Amino acid sequence: MPRTSVPDTPALGGSRWNTFPAAGTTLTAREFFTATEPLLQGVIDDNALTGADGEVLEDQIRAALALGTRETSLPLFLGPDSAPAARELGAQAEAIGQELASWATEALERLLTDPVPLPAGPLIVRSHCYGHLLTPAAADLLLGRRGGPVSMQLYNEWLHQMVLLRDALLPFTNWQDVPLLITPTGLRHTEPARDAFLTELLVRQIRHTSIVAFARDAVTGTSGPAGYGFETSGGTALPAVLDRPPLTAPRHLLTWCPGPAVGETVTYVAEVQDYYAAPRTLVEDLPPATTPSGPLSARPVAAPAADGTRTARIEVTHDGTTAHVDLGQALRGHRFTRREDPAADGAPGTADAWSALRAPGLVWTQSGDVTLDATGQDDLAVLALLGRLYPENVALRPADRSAGRSAARTAADGTGPSRLTILVDPAPAH
Repeated sequence: MPRTSVPDTPALGGSRWNTFPAAGTTLTAREFFTATEPLLQGVIDDNALTGADGEVLEDQIRAALALGTRETSLPLFLGPDSAPAARELGAQAEAIGQELASWATEALERLLTDPVPLPAGPLIVRSHCYGHLLTPAAADLLLGRRGGPVSMQLYNEWLHQMVLLRDALLPFTNWQDVPLLITPTGLRHTEPARDAFLTELLVRQIRHTSIVAFARDAVTGTSGPAGYGFETSGGTALPAVLDRPPLTAPRHLLTWCPGPAVGETVTYVAEVQDYYAAPRTLVEDLPPATTPSGPLSARPVAAPAADGTRTARIEVTHDGTTAHVDLGQALRGHRFTRREDPAADGAPGTADAWSALRAPGLVWTQSGDVTLDATGQDDLAVLALLGRLYPENVALRPADRSAGRSAARTAADGTGPSRLTILVDPAPAH
């Protein structure tokens, strides 16, 4: 009796809307979106949709992925007093949602004339409801005029996968490049981590470590120690400021950088978890600069991994002498630093940037406002300087050479650190 050949990949159709392997795979946002198109095809086929119906479903996905709509899947209110992390993540949600909605518009138009083959027959998928609201027109189309349970559940599954996709990408500046872990349930495996992430985002000022934890789960499907970034097979996710000017870089978002495979996922952690307990040096005790600092060169240096974590430092070199600053503390300093207008009042008190970088512990003062001039310096050297200053009442200000202002030295009130301002190069004009 001849043996019946068994296909390597099960056919689409019936209860199967994807062919993702049981062990999971990695896909970019665009690749995953394309892989969900059989669900849209099932809606079109079961509902006998025409081009006239496309606008209804397009309006639905835009409303679900937008902020501030009745149908929003992310009830995040953004106002002038919103926390910086919420503003950054909210802007991400709007940008990613708009792009996914544009992909959906293109897909609906294409699938009407170039359908996805479903060799195993029409799709009938059980999709557990997640409570996404439909526009009145979409509810009428999917449940009323020609719709029914099959169409509704197919669309519900597709819509929920799009919401999960949008949310999984929120931590990343270059979200279209991020390889997400995809399983036979699509992105539903991210639901527990997503729930924890969104709960913190919506009810308190979200911690940077929570953003990193969710990003790690979306990419690797695993949890790990709290930290400021992670390294896994295929790349590294670290704060975006590492390849952007500190004056304009996002404070809380990550950038994915492809890299060689590594054995295990490793979390980047700060050398000192409680910076309040770190030793400090007063600005007044810094040695005076005998000559201008001149250009400083800087590079990141990672320590070996141990027990699933690693630290890293910024190595700053000047005239053959090297100073080291913990990268975790530098990133912490960047998150806590205010950004001032070039016209803000300056302070006549000054300190030398290179002397501050070489100081033991964290530099601070209670004797009045002080300015450190870091104009002309490498962005990584500026970030290192942020890591050497006690991260309270620190500001970055673009230099305004046209202003001949002077300002009275601000007297300290004795209740906290005086302001330390780092002068940096202005952002380039666009």
